[in-house]
Amino acid sequence: MAPQRFREQFDHIQRSMPDVALAMGPDDSAEFLYEKGVVLVRDGEDARMVEDTVRAYFTAAPDLDQDRVRRASPESNRTGITRIRVGEPGEGGPRGDRTVAHALRAVREREDRAGRRLVSRNHVVHIAPVNACPGDEPVPAPRAEGTNPSPDGAVHDPETAVGVLVIDTGLLHDCHSCSQLDHVDGDFAVEETDENGMLKQYVGHGTFIAGLVTSVAPNTNVTVLGTLDDVGAILESEFGARLFEAVDRHGWPDLISLSAGTSNGRTDGLLGMDAFMEELREQRTLLVAAAGNNGSATPFWPAAYADLPAYRNSVLSVGALRSDGAFGACFSNHGPWVKVYAPGERLTSALTGFDTPVPYVYQHSTYDDCRFDFSYACTCRHPRHTGVLSDSGAAAKPDQVMFEGYAQWSGTSFATPVVAAMVAAHMTAHKETDPRAASEQLLAGSAEFAEVRGAHVPALRPPTWRPVPIALPSAQA
Repeated sequence: MAPQRFREQFDHIQRSMPDVALAMGPDDSAEFLYEKGVVLVRDGEDARMVEDTVRAYFTAAPDLDQDRVRRASPESNRTGITRIRVGEPGEGGPRGDRTVAHALRAVREREDRAGRRLVSRNHVVHIAPVNACPGDEPVPAPRAEGTNPSPDGAVHDPETAVGVLVIDTGLLHDCHSCSQLDHVDGDFAVEETDENGMLKQYVGHGTFIAGLVTSVAPNTNVTVLGTLDDVGAILESEFGARLFEAVDRHGWPDLISLSAGTSNGRTDGLLGMDAFMEELREQRTLLVAAAGNNGSATPFWPAAYADLPAYRNSVLSVGALRSDGAFGACFSNHGPWVKVYAPGERLTSALTGFDTPVPYVYQHSTYDDCRFDFSYACTCRHPRHTGVLSDSGAAAKPDQVMFEGYAQWSGTSFATPVVAAMVAAHMTAHKETDPRAASEQLLAGSAEFAEVRGAHVPALRPPTWRPVPIALPSAQA
């Protein structure tokens, strides 16, 4: 049974994509989201072979319709990917798509012979999820207490600043009222509030990330793109093209901070990102990517590219430490494919309301117990609030808060820009022009470690980051 929060997020993302029928999978589980009735293949000979193979397989199965197998998108796009329609998206419910599963099964023998993947689901790439969302929802933080990490006092020099491209949700309209964001550039969010004037979910995500970068590394030229505007989700088939558009528009930067991705049940990456990742490998850019918030060891892409030999120097995957900095956060994904951890719980950064306070209504309720069975005072349980999507009954009134500038927020989404900024700060301090070399130097020169599910892992903690005290029970998580 899919967790309730996953089902709520599924419905939220589905409403944001009214023209795309989505399923949760694989099969009857809730590991990822994908487009119903469609598979992805490479253009050219692979696409023709997959069409023929699936059509023949469906012809031999009396309950499947081979006439439905057809191209759903044209060839010759830059990502080298084609969508093939194998079923009707309106059929069945959201709990898996059997026609897609049959299509994958039909090609499996040919994939085994070819020694490479030929076909894939069209996954939904979304803001690094707790099954499709950040680690928690933001909490207002007093302006007087500043940010955490706090600015290190370095000067911004646009001529020597390190270029950081943030692929996320767009900037909020009043972001430049915050002095830390006065030199941040990029797209502005298309729609910040709903019809009732309430701040929409996720819209401040990119602004919050930009504030973390400039706090840890003030000498950065940060550009925030609204690639993931509207609930922070996009189809895999479109994501690769949007990444190409980003670097075509702004050039290949020193660093890309990406707090989004998906698992896919495989260990060889995302078919829809293959072309972009191959081009990234030939550049000098370092992709710093969030490990995801499923509390799982399952690879989360594109962060998990860091564990593939061809991409180990071009991708750095980041997990989250809890607010004391000593252990992994309950929600953080983990495993050997996560290469470094950084503070990612209860960080404080810029959000919105600098010009005029903005109200927000919580969507999710906190829990009595940690969703991942940890025993420390994690963000699953504290601070307490009731959300619109609460299952505690119709009488439960959702909590409303007012944002007036800063917020406290948690997720690997936010540990990621902290690490990207630490690489940028190292480049500035050591006059290093190669971001990949700077990353290696930073990790090699750090003697800091943390404990994540019994393993000792590399940790990076900014000098200006302050641990947030948490109440621990007698038995440690």
